[in-house]
Amino acid sequence: MTKGNATELLVGLDIGTSKVVCLIGQRRSAESDIEIIGMGQYPSKGLKKGVVVNIEATVQAVERAVEQAELMAGCQVHSVFTSVAGSHIKGVNSHGIVAIRESEVTQPDIDRVMDAAQAVAIPADRKVLHVLPQEFLVDEQEGIRDPLGMSGVRLEAKVHLVTCAANAGLNIEKCVRQCGLDVAHIILDQIASGCAILTEDEKELGVCLLDIGGGTTDIAVFAGGAVRHTTVIPIAGDQVTNDLAMALRTPTECAEEIKIHSGCALKTMTVADELVEVPGVGDRPAKTLLRQALAEVIGPRFEELFYLVLSELKRKGFEDLLAAGIALTGGSAKMEGVVELAEEVFKMPVRLCYPQAVTGPLEVIRNPVYATAVGLLLYGQEKRADFRSDRERINHFRSMLQRVQSWVKGRL
Repeated sequence: MTKGNATELLVGLDIGTSKVVCLIGQRRSAESDIEIIGMGQYPSKGLKKGVVVNIEATVQAVERAVEQAELMAGCQVHSVFTSVAGSHIKGVNSHGIVAIRESEVTQPDIDRVMDAAQAVAIPADRKVLHVLPQEFLVDEQEGIRDPLGMSGVRLEAKVHLVTCAANAGLNIEKCVRQCGLDVAHIILDQIASGCAILTEDEKELGVCLLDIGGGTTDIAVFAGGAVRHTTVIPIAGDQVTNDLAMALRTPTECAEEIKIHSGCALKTMTVADELVEVPGVGDRPAKTLLRQALAEVIGPRFEELFYLVLSELKRKGFEDLLAAGIALTGGSAKMEGVVELAEEVFKMPVRLCYPQAVTGPLEVIRNPVYATAVGLLLYGQEKRADFRSDRERINHFRSMLQRVQSWVKGRL
């Protein structure tokens, strides 16, 4: 790709608590997977638990990540699909009902019922991020995915509404725009990750997605092919790092390196005499500890997190509806022993998930760290297809209108 062809590309910008990732992808044909042709990554210092707390630091991280991806792809980025996370995210199920005007469901009827479903009281400091359809009902007939063309007198829609703090979304957009980029769409983290890692069978049977990042653990429950529940728990990899720094009396940066390279969530999976060198603080000398000691610090934090998730699933009544089990992704889910510990807590199948439906560097397609960024590309591709379909529908209507007008003029 040469400069100036960025309109043909898809760009995913994952602005996370610990890092900013930029992926540039292209699709050679309608049947082919998205090919990753550019990637960039830069440490993030401007976010805390998924929320921007330092605009300048965030802008710098975005610029560096985008520059790296542009250099690798040999193109210039103009517009991005980006993500949002944080404990300010709220998800709620809603319901709308309208009368079918022409005894047959048309697109305007579907648009009206979707508007009715999101007509709920939302505080002024919040905005709707997603309206995700779950199912439609025509004259109380349930389980309809696409009601277009069906006969009836009453149309209902069940949807999942995702809202976010308006300022949190605006600050993400501000950081991106200060880098000279347009925001094509802002997508919820776990919705993007779900696009990248979940199969249609899993979404149909029932699955709980856990995206364990640096600052937050993002949860999404899928069942019957639709999103049923979303929430965020403000415990993730950074809390594990802080626990290690305190327990081992070592700088946070060193604790992060130890966690990545030597961490284990289950003591039974470590070798009895395996040693880890721990740097001291200031001019204090380094010391050597058993790797089992790391597991004794890391394990309880992950166990606490998983029990919080389990409590949330029980509270919402989803515990017995997850036939496909738990899908783990995110950088913190890579640690040895995390999957096994999760299976002990949840008492159901757990798998570590990687991005799908893309080709490119193995470090991307075989790494849960990039699940959200890849999902942004896939979501963006779907949005573009919807936009093209809408545009074709509008063009067809205009063409019909012009033919009618010409016919009328010819009769006068």
